[in-house]
Amino acid sequence: MPLALLALALGAFGIGTTEFVIMGLLPQVASGFQVSIPSAGFLVTGYALGVVMGAPVMTAIGTKVPRKRMLMVLMGLFIVGNVLSALAPVFGVMLAGRVVASLAHGAFFGIGSVLAADLVAPGRKAGAIAMMFTGLTVANVVGVPLGTFIGQSIGWRATFLAVAGLGVLGLAGIALLVPEQPRPEGVRLRHEAAAFGNVQVLLAMAMTVLGFGGVFASITYITPMMTQVAGFAESSVTWLLVLFGLGMVGGNLIGGRYADRALMPLLYVSLGALAVTLALFTFTAHDKLTAAVTIVLVGGLGSATVSPLQKRVLDQASGAPTLASAVNIGAFNLGNALAAWLGGIVIAAGLGFTAPNWVGALLAGSALVLAVLSGALERRGVRRVGRVAAGSAAAVPAPVAAARR
Repeated sequence: MPLALLALALGAFGIGTTEFVIMGLLPQVASGFQVSIPSAGFLVTGYALGVVMGAPVMTAIGTKVPRKRMLMVLMGLFIVGNVLSALAPVFGVMLAGRVVASLAHGAFFGIGSVLAADLVAPGRKAGAIAMMFTGLTVANVVGVPLGTFIGQSIGWRATFLAVAGLGVLGLAGIALLVPEQPRPEGVRLRHEAAAFGNVQVLLAMAMTVLGFGGVFASITYITPMMTQVAGFAESSVTWLLVLFGLGMVGGNLIGGRYADRALMPLLYVSLGALAVTLALFTFTAHDKLTAAVTIVLVGGLGSATVSPLQKRVLDQASGAPTLASAVNIGAFNLGNALAAWLGGIVIAAGLGFTAPNWVGALLAGSALVLAVLSGALERRGVRRVGRVAAGSAAAVPAPVAAARR
């Protein structure tokens, strides 16, 4: 794998840390600004919506700029947003800082996915994408638990300053390791937008919204669920997040390994198993051991869908992949925002801290239905093409057919 992929993974590590670390610090942030936990959940929702809005806008700007330079600009924006969050005097300013940081997220992964795929041979594209996303998953093993520990020991503001420092390292890595590439010739926003006329691209994005949204419905409220339902001490949340991160790393490696071989079957299995696991989490959350095991499974099954869905979008929008790739990252975060919001609603309705697991199960199950539909449409299209080709061959006069042979 090219060293440039390590630089992309380093940037992904910083972005993954800031996206997920808020979950381990939600009670501290809520207490610091004197707001409720469901209200503090808007820091998750706001970040996710910022990704959704920023992905197409920043990617559209990126079509006019060389990819390396655009990635450096995005990391600069990420640094500014996290510094603003760390220094926020009131909740609204922190929310604004989260949104500023999130504007870099979708375009970074969208442009980075295309760049990563271009750096390797055709049969290794999903593996290259997974390599970049390894930074995101490793963030849940190292960055998020460490950030949570810092936040609980020193204060959550120190966590976001540390995350800004990760952004500086990511910026340096891109500057030093990513090769210079000219701005893609002939790329027009209208050409990129045409990919959204492909129903398979839209189905893949809908699967992205619902599938990983199922994970976020549960994990957004993991701290109150584990401390108030499972009976863990608040200090235990750090290693529970390590378990979630380890599951994500394993799932990402599996997804990257098999997406180039059996993409749709992998999605069927992972989405179906995720829906079942989230439904069971409602019950397993009441016991420490079963809760810990379930957290690993949720992380692994959710992460196993990421690189396959990203590759599915790239394959279906192969003529103009950059915008579609970035918007699909936005789709992940649209699902995150929807799930965090729905999870907050069921908690606020008095259904308890385990209720978001049912929300997640329904979202993941809906993604499985769309995956089955997408696969059926693809098979039907292949059969139709085969019949047309057979009919065309039959229509060729025998002497001409013989001459062709």
